[in-house]
Amino acid sequence: MRVRKTPLRLALVTAAVTALALAGAGVGQAQVAVGPYTALGDSYSSGVGSRTYYSDSGSCYRSPLAYPVKVAAQLGATLTFAACSGARVPDVLNQLGSLSASTALVTVSVGGNDAGFSDVITQCALPWPWTCTSNINNANTYIRNTLPGTLDNLYNQIRAKAPNAKVAVIGYPRLFNGEECNVLARISPAEQTSLNATADLLATTIGGRAAAHGFRFVDARAAFTGHAVCDDVEWLNGLSNPVLESYHPNTAGQASGYTPLVASALSAALSGV
Repeated sequence: MRVRKTPLRLALVTAAVTALALAGAGVGQAQVAVGPYTALGDSYSSGVGSRTYYSDSGSCYRSPLAYPVKVAAQLGATLTFAACSGARVPDVLNQLGSLSASTALVTVSVGGNDAGFSDVITQCALPWPWTCTSNINNANTYIRNTLPGTLDNLYNQIRAKAPNAKVAVIGYPRLFNGEECNVLARISPAEQTSLNATADLLATTIGGRAAAHGFRFVDARAAFTGHAVCDDVEWLNGLSNPVLESYHPNTAGQASGYTPLVASALSAALSGV
């Protein structure tokens, strides 16, 4: 007796065959569109350090080599690339225009500029007898006493505008390994240690506020260990020309450092892990 294939049965068979064919062709879950993704933040998210920028991004220096572009492609997400070089928390508050109830993913990196971290590094790089101890102390005081409140306000605004989004807060790496290899930037081993301690303070402060709001924190410090300024394989620029590129992730830092970290965090959030 021959079993007659009903339209429903035929549809199910066709779907199964299609799924097997896609799997055999190497089309994975990451290729399924996940919805709108907005990348907020500062130069670490915009891609400063990569030396390649979209011509229409102006002083925001958004790069096609930045991790938001790569992560969006991996996850099949439609990207709104709002991150901008030099952004502080008040600037990121002005980047929230694309957020809505339909926003699926949000990443945000901010806090370093609010603490004046680039100005601190600039001071540390000056030749003797200039020092930067007081600058570092001032930055640490700001991070401890003021930054948490500004981040709370920002994170509240993100959640209010994107109530259904999976949000990942992206941290900063430690920049230095204790070596002095940039002749024109005299940052002593002791100053490097203090600057790395400030990076640790930023990480614990930002990570703590992210967790308090139910956001995932992407801690970049371990991934960049062994790839700091002066390491054999640098993922971070040292003093560069133009100066704008200095002390930011280079193309390898974006591709091999940040991209897998952020993609993994967002994938885990989407799968409910």
